[in-house]
Amino acid sequence: MLSSNDETPRDIFKGIRPQEIELGTVDIANCGVRVDGIYFYKNTTNSPNFMSVDILSCSLYKVIADYYPILAGHLKLNIKGKAVISVDPDNLCIPDFREIHVDHPAESFFITRPSKESSKDDCLSFFNLHKFYRASGIGRLPYATYYRDNAAVVIRILRFKDSPYVALTYSISHVVFDATSTISFIKHWAEYSRNFNNPEHKITLPPEHNRDVMHKCFETVEPNEPSFIKHFRETAVPLNIQSPENIAPILLSAPDMLPFEEQHLLHISGTNLERMRHDTDSSQTTIMVLTAALTKAMVQANTKALNRTPKTAYVAVAYDGRQRSGVPQNFSGNTSFICVTPLSFKSVLEDSNKALAHKIKESCLKTDSSYSKAYIEVVEKELGLLYHSGALLGNNIQSSYILLSYLRHLPFNALDFGYGAPNILSFDYFSKEGMCRVYPNYKDDGIDLFINYWDAHFEHLRKDQFLAKYVDFIY
Repeated sequence: MLSSNDETPRDIFKGIRPQEIELGTVDIANCGVRVDGIYFYKNTTNSPNFMSVDILSCSLYKVIADYYPILAGHLKLNIKGKAVISVDPDNLCIPDFREIHVDHPAESFFITRPSKESSKDDCLSFFNLHKFYRASGIGRLPYATYYRDNAAVVIRILRFKDSPYVALTYSISHVVFDATSTISFIKHWAEYSRNFNNPEHKITLPPEHNRDVMHKCFETVEPNEPSFIKHFRETAVPLNIQSPENIAPILLSAPDMLPFEEQHLLHISGTNLERMRHDTDSSQTTIMVLTAALTKAMVQANTKALNRTPKTAYVAVAYDGRQRSGVPQNFSGNTSFICVTPLSFKSVLEDSNKALAHKIKESCLKTDSSYSKAYIEVVEKELGLLYHSGALLGNNIQSSYILLSYLRHLPFNALDFGYGAPNILSFDYFSKEGMCRVYPNYKDDGIDLFINYWDAHFEHLRKDQFLAKYVDFIY
């Protein structure tokens, strides 16, 4: 039953029962990391109650109380030394929800481009995060952390002066959700908002928070060690780190990863995506062709920026373990893994994009449940190797690195709070240099690619002749 606007969060949360949700290995490996987004909604009907804060906040608290109590708990070690989210009705972790008024039109922070698709909108708009932080006057948006303010969820509603746009921003601890779980949560929150006046509304397929569900799917799987783990063992400088039987205290002590602010945005229209795929290898998927093109271009850009060719190119592609195991689709936790393909600089520079795409595809085809199990065991048993590999993955004199998180398939059109789907999808600054996140752009059936990449290197990347045929470099 949805609540009236007079109720406080604690009133709504009073029905939450005490519980401990034990976290899995992949959950605690993401301590200090966030999942975030910035979505712009346009008031096309001039509604005076557009994106009502009362409805949004109340429906948020209610969906957490009914289906997501994990977001109201505290991260801690229990008496057995296990990492858990402890949900205590007398000591709840209240989401940080606030409205902010920005004394500028949203449009003043947009970059516009003419659409290359004749059947679509005449103009495309992109949110310029750099300009927003320079000129909005609101400072940095806060991020979720269990260390600073005990908020697993931080929500801001941005209302802009003389503008039909309202932005919803969120930051959620990666300890509890991966990207798929996060979008499912926001979709359910939006569903509660749309049904605010329906006290009988229920979610059809509730989220499954019990990590034993994932554990049972992997406990009988024999690990099949990926070749990249062997590569890191052979190249690793020995680190004096012994993996204890219980890794939870070490991983939970990891500091928050700082946002990387040298972020850039590339746009590729649907037509140009298909052109790129056809020109490279029409038998390949878009993601493989795009990854190959970026890999080659970044090795070349790094070489020019540093006046030295890196020894190894690391190509990482994130994948959802739900798609390659028995983990149910409604599992609400972390099942995201990465497939890393180490390539020699000679191979990257001399191979065609078609050949590169084939090598990356062959590596990604091995990402079944046995591959994921081996990944889990490295986290549990070889912390030194884990930290060493993390230090190698970057764009520097030793290596080139790209991690592509392809989010185009997620149901962003379902994030309708009763006012329509978001018009513009964007991100706050996120952590880790070399990381890319790919959103769909529904205006021209293309993609928006957000990449963390050194500014000096990016200036060389944007001059790449192959990419220039298909890519619009927004900022």
